[in-house]
Amino acid sequence: MSETKPGYWIAHVTVTDEAAYARYAALATEAIAAHGGEFLARGGRFVQLEGKERPRNVVARFPSLEAAEACYRSDTYQEALSHARGASERELMIVEGA
Repeated sequence: MSETKPGYWIAHVTVTDEAAYARYAALATEAIAAHGGEFLARGGRFVQLEGKERPRNVVARFPSLEAAEACYRSDTYQEALSHARGASERELMIVEGA
């Protein structure tokens, strides 16, 4: 029997409109919690070693990669994302845990 591995959202963000992004963050937090996600890192200190620096970095853990993807595709998260578009430059990926 194989063990279910966690899924991690890893986001790198530059916010360009604080008010709109705050609306995104409130709805995204709701969607993440509804899919069993929890924040491990959210906008804290960081050290950029390679690649493009983004001042806001977020890591959220979900019960599985599938739960993380379901969260992204959910109506609640898609509504949240409508506030982030045009209010930020961002990269988001889902990574399966080891």
